[in-house]
Amino acid sequence: MCRIGAIKSLDYIHPSMALQLMSSQQKGHDNSGFAMVMQNLGGIFEPYKHLPTLSMACTDDGIKIAEHILHEAGFLRVMQWTPEVHDEPGLDINAMPNYVFETFKYPKAYKGASQKEKEELLLDTRLKLRAALEPNEEGFAYSFWPDVITLKEIGDPRDIGTYFNLWDADDRFTAKVITAQCRQNTNYDIVRYAAHPFHLQGYTALANGENTFYLKNKEFQQGLHRGYIGFESDSQCFLYTLHYVHRELGWPLHYYKHVCTPLPFEDIEQREDQKQLLGIRQSLAHLEINGPNTIIGLLPDNTMFTCCDAKKLRPVVVGRDERTVAISSEVCGINEILPDRDWEADIYPNEREVVVINDDLEVQRWKQ
Repeated sequence: MCRIGAIKSLDYIHPSMALQLMSSQQKGHDNSGFAMVMQNLGGIFEPYKHLPTLSMACTDDGIKIAEHILHEAGFLRVMQWTPEVHDEPGLDINAMPNYVFETFKYPKAYKGASQKEKEELLLDTRLKLRAALEPNEEGFAYSFWPDVITLKEIGDPRDIGTYFNLWDADDRFTAKVITAQCRQNTNYDIVRYAAHPFHLQGYTALANGENTFYLKNKEFQQGLHRGYIGFESDSQCFLYTLHYVHRELGWPLHYYKHVCTPLPFEDIEQREDQKQLLGIRQSLAHLEINGPNTIIGLLPDNTMFTCCDAKKLRPVVVGRDERTVAISSEVCGINEILPDRDWEADIYPNEREVVVINDDLEVQRWKQ
């Protein structure tokens, strides 16, 4: 069972807090890795929030391949950060030779382009990078998006934190939203792309559990959008459905739950919106999910949410203090980072609700 967590704060926080959230759940570690997505960036990336940052792990040849593609597309690098790694003896980590975090100006040809055109360019460029790097395993392009950084690595989560010097907090590498996972989906090969969280055009998702409707989801999603690729984990389907429902269809977030875990027909018949809900069941039946799972998601505006499968077969808890809200697959994670909170105010979402946290840290509970 995966261990997942998310932290959203009014203040900029360091990844060490995410590691602490995960380390308290260490009985779930199987040394298959640690991954995180940082959004709403602070520190050295804060002045460049409006520009896209590439997150990539690669070989020396991979850097050359990526630089050629980006140069041809007209991207101009304005900032580069390379983590100072600590390759201590005995660390359990399957490290790549290079970790690249670079921020770019858009090509001059896109000076007058719309936001939508720029967003499509970023997606196409990342897909091109991935396709060029994959054949000889020269690298992994995780995200190419404004105000987003992604790090994924294979090994012991504690050792990964040591290798990247993430246990010691500083103010150079921070964000107001961090999602993290410390165990890959072991039903599939252990590869970096399979590690949650998954990111696509400002949307992030991670899950604790499994999706037994994976093949049905995958076959349907492959024909919906060019960005729905890979499928190294059944949990990627949760991200693609979120992206499709909210971005491509333009539906409000609460319909995501209706797509993933639709209400029984007898309940739909009692609803004022039965026409819409029946339409969802008829047109998007192949996006329904099944099996034990809990989902944590982020929207491009940094709205954070969590929801469960229709039978509540996986745990999740939401806790908060005045400055920070955390979601964790186990309450011990929140106890570790928010020990002084009001524990009686913790929320244990049920199978028919979505818990949503906005940028003001207002926590809402939406009944399906």
